Amino acid sequence: MRAPELQPPSPFFEAQRERLRAAARLGPVLDVACGRGRHALAAAELGAHVVAIDRSPAFLSELQLRARERALRIDPVRGDLEAPAALPVRPSCFGAVLVFRFLHRPLAGPLAAALRPGGLLLYETFTERQREVHRGPSNPDFLLREGELRRLFAGLDVLDYEECRVEGAFPQHVARLAARRPVAHTSGA
Repeated sequence: MRAPELQPPSPFFEAQRERLRAAARLGPVLDVACGRGRHALAAAELGAHVVAIDRSPAFLSELQLRARERALRIDPVRGDLEAPAALPVRPSCFGAVLVFRFLHRPLAGPLAAALRPGGLLLYETFTERQREVHRGPSNPDFLLREGELRRLFAGLDVLDYEECRVEGAFPQHVARLAARRPVAHTSGA
């Protein structure tokens, strides 16, 4: 039985490909709440080693099969990202972190800390305005308030940020952030 066709990566992901390719030279790419793996696969196709975390064993098996078929380096990890101590990674070990269509506010600090200095965060998820289209999440736990994504990652250097409506068969109100973990500079005396 063949796995269902994947949606293409987000246009925001596509716009950040070169930054992501450069960040992947710093270390592996972490795809958080990867689902079926559309962004994990796209990152691996750029040559990155990807660690993909999700709570669904079925999605992770599907992702592993797709990665094997394409000879891509993806390590699937099963984990409930909303549980206490949810992020099973050490600080400063990833060149990039990807988060698309997922929000669990307590993970913001650990996600930023998981980046190596100079590492890249790409984050895109729904805002409260999503309720206007009566489709998608409506629970405030899964919807960003205006400007909230920037505030959640205030310690990172913002490269791109926008809150916008994305048209299509399923209109979406999203916030998008590309940010880099600062590189500590030592002063020479």
